[in-house]
Amino acid sequence: MKLNFLIAPDFSPERFAGWHMLNTVLQRRSGLHLHLLTPASAHEQTQCLQADQADIVYANPFDATDMIRTQGYIPFARPAKRYDEMVIATGAESGLRCVEDLRPGCSIALTENKDVKLIGLRLLEPADLTEQLISWCPVDSYQAAARKAIKGETQAAFFLADAYASLTRMTRSQLHVLVESAISDISHVLLVHPRHGEQVPVIAKAFFGIGSEPGDADLLEALGLPNGFEPMTAEEADFMIDLMDTLLD
Repeated sequence: MKLNFLIAPDFSPERFAGWHMLNTVLQRRSGLHLHLLTPASAHEQTQCLQADQADIVYANPFDATDMIRTQGYIPFARPAKRYDEMVIATGAESGLRCVEDLRPGCSIALTENKDVKLIGLRLLEPADLTEQLISWCPVDSYQAAARKAIKGETQAAFFLADAYASLTRMTRSQLHVLVESAISDISHVLLVHPRHGEQVPVIAKAFFGIGSEPGDADLLEALGLPNGFEPMTAEEADFMIDLMDTLLD
């Protein structure tokens, strides 16, 4: 039986090889035939999900909330000690030094990551900025968002914190962080389609074993997840979903 393993399209390009390495190791240790799907955009991911092509999904918390609630996907794991924090940054030469320096009508570059936008809007509350008071500049990648801010084409940009940290040192030297979130309860989630519920123990065992054998540390480093994966119960997933609801209110 072939299982499609879909990865949310919000990882940095240098992590691409790591996901392929993980897929190979998981196949070898679980005996399952896994086919890796790496959609290039949120739109392409939606197409895969609507076509019912995803059996295992590494989903961002916003998408995971919908998939668990409306499609019955089963949460079983999350990255250990790795939370989805986000950064709001501006060009180093912009003269802006804190969130309160942003004014109504300001332009902000952002990718399609809805969870990043959701958290970012909360971080903008001290500036009395709502979604309607911002001129949004959609971009295809965090690198593109950084370029917009550095060139002064936007006043700021939204980043997943891990993506910001993975920018080159030269790029980060041309940016100034206005604020970084510290929620520590929101993370990506590993989900299994309900039609494969009986396979969860086998799949979970393979994921939780990553880090126990020689060479695994290099694999986890390539993924940017040095602590591997840990179990996530349905109750823990419900707590995260409730927190996402609070951020939406």
